[in-house]
Amino acid sequence: MINTALIAGARPNFIKIAALEKAFVASGHFKNLLIHTGQHYDARMSDIFFRQLGMPVPDMFLGVGSGSHAEQTAKVMMEIEKVFIDQKPDVVLVVGDVNSTVAAALTARKLHIPLVHVEAGLRSFDRSMPEEINRIVTDSISDYLYVSEPSGVKHLLAEGHSASSILLAGNVMIDSLRRFEKTAADTREHESRGLEDNKYFLITAHRPALVDDPENLSLFAESLLRLAELGPVVFPIHPRTAARLDDTATGRSLKKHPSVQLTEPIGYLEFLCLMMHAALIVTDSGGIQEETTALKKPCITIRPNTERPITIEQGTNELLPLDVEQILAAGKSALSGAWKKGSIPDLWDGKASDRIAAHLYEALS
Repeated sequence: MINTALIAGARPNFIKIAALEKAFVASGHFKNLLIHTGQHYDARMSDIFFRQLGMPVPDMFLGVGSGSHAEQTAKVMMEIEKVFIDQKPDVVLVVGDVNSTVAAALTARKLHIPLVHVEAGLRSFDRSMPEEINRIVTDSISDYLYVSEPSGVKHLLAEGHSASSILLAGNVMIDSLRRFEKTAADTREHESRGLEDNKYFLITAHRPALVDDPENLSLFAESLLRLAELGPVVFPIHPRTAARLDDTATGRSLKKHPSVQLTEPIGYLEFLCLMMHAALIVTDSGGIQEETTALKKPCITIRPNTERPITIEQGTNELLPLDVEQILAAGKSALSGAWKKGSIPDLWDGKASDRIAAHLYEALS
């Protein structure tokens, strides 16, 4: 048995690790050590995901909590080093691009433990994004690089990684989506909120450039107010961002608008259901670009770039600037059914985790 440390820290990690944990158990070749760093420690962002995704209780909970990027990364490194020294895993597996990922990767490498990065090779080429730095650093020190889309392979080869260390495995986030798609649909979350199929807009926003800048947040709120003229707007919002809305006139208006539902963060299954039935998803998230492409749902990403170009080239995603009229036009296009149809990328078939488990076992045997 290969003793494998699986590292989860934030909401997107949980969705990916759930699929990998299941595949590794099913293979019969791995003994999993599930480590929750506590980067997302709120029950609404953590506990409910573990329950809904059918994940076991973490073997280790580090409880690092919030803080600056430096503080959070340092806390994870300090705590996870103790675990690695005590447990002596044969391999450490990290996913995505959050602070927990780069912290665990650096610690594993300095302890000479083989390192696996799932979702490797993605590049926005925007080094103002902390996630881009985390991706580059983690890839640079990883032994095994599992890639979700062809652009990742191209980037890794250009950066000097050997072809033998890279596998285009597919998208593990879509593994979880396919596994729980029916369960999510059965929640009928949209109906419980009084929403008609393909008649409402679903919103997510979390990046500092959008929610921490008062001018940008005000402009974003204005865009949502305009969308609310076309149909209901559902915005699961972090309490900190909700509080920031009070600092702007448009934000205060958004909170009072009868067609806007500002809710606390919700569970994976409920959010997946809302995505399935929305007319348009408006986001600044990376993973949601992929989920909407897999669901063939219209999506606009309010960012100047994306590390997931396949969602635009093949999928249903489009990049838009923070421009009220362009966002409104996208809403009208989605409601009218004029949005591009898109296609599901190769290997986004719900079996990426199985391919990773098989490849990793062979590589380590």
